[in-house]
Amino acid sequence: MNTLDLAKILIKERSISPNDSNCQEIIKKNLIEQGFEVKDLPFGPVKNLWATRTGGKKGRTFCFAGHTDVVPAGPLESWEFDPFEGTVHDNILHGRGAADMKGSLAAMITATGRFLETEKEYPGTIAFLLTSDEEDQAVDGTAKAIKTIMADGTKIDFCLIGEPSSSQKLGDTIRVGRRGSLSGKLLVKGIQGHVAYPDLARNPIHECSNVLTALCTEKWDSGNEFFPATSFQVSNISGGTGVNNVIPGEAVIDFNFRFSPELSEKEIIARTEDLIRRNCEEFHIDWKLSGNPFITKGGTLIPVVQEAIKNFTGLETILSTSGGTSDGRFIAPMGIEVVELGPTNRTIHKVNEAIPVKEIEDLSNIYELILKKIFKS
Repeated sequence: MNTLDLAKILIKERSISPNDSNCQEIIKKNLIEQGFEVKDLPFGPVKNLWATRTGGKKGRTFCFAGHTDVVPAGPLESWEFDPFEGTVHDNILHGRGAADMKGSLAAMITATGRFLETEKEYPGTIAFLLTSDEEDQAVDGTAKAIKTIMADGTKIDFCLIGEPSSSQKLGDTIRVGRRGSLSGKLLVKGIQGHVAYPDLARNPIHECSNVLTALCTEKWDSGNEFFPATSFQVSNISGGTGVNNVIPGEAVIDFNFRFSPELSEKEIIARTEDLIRRNCEEFHIDWKLSGNPFITKGGTLIPVVQEAIKNFTGLETILSTSGGTSDGRFIAPMGIEVVELGPTNRTIHKVNEAIPVKEIEDLSNIYELILKKIFKS
């Protein structure tokens, strides 16, 4: 099966996170045909898949990693083509997951198939680690699967994640790390009352304005040579009773830090709570750490990926740590070299997500080159 046909089949599956639909069964069938041993690692409602195939000689383990789940399509009437049909129009593949990341999954599988047709005695192991819980909570997916896999002594040396890393052209950017993500939900407590008698009330929304001024103007750090400065962003503010003559009793702010290794989770929490304490009388805050920053420096995988991209496209790829979080945050701390390489990301999570057919075909060829260079005898 070619890359386009496999991508279309996967897009037809309505695998809205954490539902896998039938994606991993489709992939499992393809991998078994290629000689892989496949193991299911379900946790709760989440499906995870671990597949391995060892060559004729001992060597290191190279793992393709990715996710079969996608974000919701949004309003169907806004799509030019059915988001779960995998329509090709003017050599563009349309559909939810085309770029993020069913196109990459298809490219990984076809690249591996071609590699195995010519390389019978490669020195080492090729592996696949897939989950249906990357776009949602990311609790029962790669985070648990990687620990289970490595608990029995399995060693993974290299991991290539198919996240859509490219910016303008395929291969122009690869991710070699990601910032940390720390979210907070702040409840500022006031005293409800009549707007005509503010002396008998305490307005939490007014206090929120002081809190936000302090948090938004704070210089958290300056980043470093690999990471931009830590960013604080508000995602939601809610408060009020729905009428214009009542001072509310509480207000809620949702916010997020994307942070560099210059700060730790504990440092951010301590500084944030200190700033809040200075600007309001009573508050409560819940914190959620989605992942710490990570980076791959030096090693074998980065130059191999750079060389493969250069050989196929002629591009000098940029090493980046920008973007959101990825499952690399669970893999890299295990001592594994991690690189993210995938298609262009202009339409990911948008209505009318799409990718040029040539892009996923070229991506498959680059993946095959990477396998050849990693397992060069």
